[in-house]
Amino acid sequence: MDLENKVKKMTLGHEMGSGAPCLKCKDKCEGFELHFWRKICRNCKCGLEEHEVAGNTEEDRKVGKLFEDTKYTGLIAKLKTDGIPMYKRNVMIMTSPVAAKKDVSISTVTYEWAPPVPQKALAMRYMEMLPKEMQPVAGSEGAQYRKKQLAKQLPAHDQDPTKCHELSPNEVKQMEQFVKKYKDEVLGVGDIKLPDEVLPKDKEQVNVSTGAKLAPAAVATVGEKAAAQKGSRYSCHHCKLNMQEGDPAVYAERAGYDKLWHPACFVCFICNELLVDLIYFWKDEKLFCGRHYCDSEKPRCAGCDELIFSNEYTQAEGQNWHLKHFCCFDCDCILAGEIYVMVDNKPICKPCYVKTHAVICQGCQNAVDPEMQRVTYNNYNWHAAPECFQCSCCSKCLVGQKFMPVEGMLFCSVECKKKMKT
Repeated sequence: MDLENKVKKMTLGHEMGSGAPCLKCKDKCEGFELHFWRKICRNCKCGLEEHEVAGNTEEDRKVGKLFEDTKYTGLIAKLKTDGIPMYKRNVMIMTSPVAAKKDVSISTVTYEWAPPVPQKALAMRYMEMLPKEMQPVAGSEGAQYRKKQLAKQLPAHDQDPTKCHELSPNEVKQMEQFVKKYKDEVLGVGDIKLPDEVLPKDKEQVNVSTGAKLAPAAVATVGEKAAAQKGSRYSCHHCKLNMQEGDPAVYAERAGYDKLWHPACFVCFICNELLVDLIYFWKDEKLFCGRHYCDSEKPRCAGCDELIFSNEYTQAEGQNWHLKHFCCFDCDCILAGEIYVMVDNKPICKPCYVKTHAVICQGCQNAVDPEMQRVTYNNYNWHAAPECFQCSCCSKCLVGQKFMPVEGMLFCSVECKKKMKT
């Protein structure tokens, strides 16, 4: 398919999650409605990850696309209907008997994702070593945490041009080259192993990330295990604390098998969040999530959240923007050459600021224009003008003068304060 056709096929997927309730705003949000290009809800301004979207199909498609044309194709399967790669997510179901008065019932716990290891006991021990609020048990806080991190750490628009807004054919080509490069050079999936079963051998192997020679991982014999337990101690690459005997560790092939992590320490260097489904990006001897690896390589538009592949873009307020996306966060009007105010790190045009965000003058009860001087005391505000910032008794101008505040009122003296009381 040529680039022009790819551009025509682009969609932001406005049907995905439509109407889903917001977990953050609750009843204040009417349901998820995707903004045309911002990747947020038009109703509440929260992201899709803050909404309760049912099912895992879209996320499985996204991860499947990420693993396509990599060494991790064993983790995906292509659907016969459309050939789209789907993530073969390892779901783990644990059952245990529960004593009852008359008979024994069965308790079932389903993990929406678990490390794909042959021994179920090893996977279960891995789960137990994670904080409870991060264990992806179906219907739990941990399952919601995993979904949120999938959305944050692995945005579909960081790997799939069809999920981006109005890319030019040249930008599509650049993005495809960028994605191919990180799939080949930095993308990886962590391995869960018992440290005593990973031993150096005489034969050397090459680190796939740096080219440095390493001793390969190998399954130890009984004698080698005993020697390892006596002669060496394993410490976590992140927290530097020793591993407990019998506990599983996470290994990253691109980092080399001389490094290992506690399950809860396998986190992104930037956001310090657990690397979702053990998916990592290895750069400069550090672990990154997908989002923060891409941020280290390309500027990201603060408006649409997409990576910027054009040569021309705007830099303002310490952030990067596509030229057409430096807009008011409330009304989407273009801000180039216009007065704007930053509210919660978002640019707001002057009319929207005055209408929605401006403080109210305690004197005249009108909004305080962002370009006008004002006086603030505790939670009260006034125009810094004689007609507003004045004594509540005698109307004396208090700008630059000492004053006595009393519940939103101002007094120039004790006498005026007493007069108002009487």
